[in-house]
Amino acid sequence: MRQRRPPAVLGPSLGVGTDDISLAIVGIHMGSKILIADDDLLVRVAIQKILNMFNHEVVAVSSGREVLKQMSDDFDVIILDINMPDMNGFETLERLNQKQVEIPVLFLTGVGSMEYAVKAINLGAYDFLTKPIVDIELFNVKVKQAAEKRHYLLQEKEYKKKLESEVQAKTWELAEKNILLESYSNNLENATVQIMSSLQAAMEEKDGYTAGHTRRVTEYAMLLGDAAGIGAEGMVVLQRASQFHDIGKLVIDLSCIQKAGALTPEEWMLLKKHPEIGASIIEPLTFMEQERDIIRHHHEKLDGSGYPDGIGGQELDILTRIITIADSYDAMTSRRNYRRNLIILEAVAELRRCVGSQFDADLVEVFAGVVLSTGTLYKY
Repeated sequence: MRQRRPPAVLGPSLGVGTDDISLAIVGIHMGSKILIADDDLLVRVAIQKILNMFNHEVVAVSSGREVLKQMSDDFDVIILDINMPDMNGFETLERLNQKQVEIPVLFLTGVGSMEYAVKAINLGAYDFLTKPIVDIELFNVKVKQAAEKRHYLLQEKEYKKKLESEVQAKTWELAEKNILLESYSNNLENATVQIMSSLQAAMEEKDGYTAGHTRRVTEYAMLLGDAAGIGAEGMVVLQRASQFHDIGKLVIDLSCIQKAGALTPEEWMLLKKHPEIGASIIEPLTFMEQERDIIRHHHEKLDGSGYPDGIGGQELDILTRIITIADSYDAMTSRRNYRRNLIILEAVAELRRCVGSQFDADLVEVFAGVVLSTGTLYKY
């Protein structure tokens, strides 16, 4: 068993035994930087020698104000006396706390009362030691533990800083990828719409009526949407839905439309399928979900007597109501084999006659204002 050597005593004589110094030198290690404050010069010198013996770098000052002047992040530990003139140890620690200094503070005082100890702990002191120092090894252990806490705090701070930096970098990287993904998605959407538009235009050119119908309905719908105060996002949806509202007609035989006279019940049933077929064509395009519903319902009526689902009233959103008006107006003012086209005034009068049962009253009046003020819009 290792025999304990007699401790050195730091008291009135401030003496340190030579045997203890030899023992300390054996354990020399890489020390810390320590700031000490004591108004007693002899005590300062003695403490500095002890800490130097353990390979610590020491800066010694005589007051709390000097501590505040010397303070920097280079220090690992602060050792304060309590009873110092001008600014005592407690006041010094309070000022350090105000400056948010994260360096462990040890109080080393000759007044070892419970009241002082409690006050020190409440102020956030790391430890409370009393003079005289009777065991320099234990004193060094206390200092080393405080320095280790300081190093831990610095490592934790550096880790958090590094983590925040990595999170920020990942956030920027993710944002950049999202921008690229959004750009790719937009390009893909635009390419899909262009391909569908080109396909539809090529097929519509085979029929004189349908060739211009989609273009005119789109322009009517956009004029009405703008006049009705539809926002930018709604206008994009309105334009796409208008462009493809009759896309279902492209996959069914509609040669019957060009014949003179009324359609047979079979022909009429075939024609009425185009909204459902159009919606099914659009359905795989997830970015056109709202457009799909409009395409399906552009032949519905407010009173529920339309097709294919027989819905009405509030079930029909404003974009569907707009396209319903634009589509019906163009159908009335376009030339057909079996009837003459209506002039603008006649078509507007027919829209107004069907307000409430088929069309939205407010939108009809807005549309009437648009086409009547234009006057020559698509005049036949």
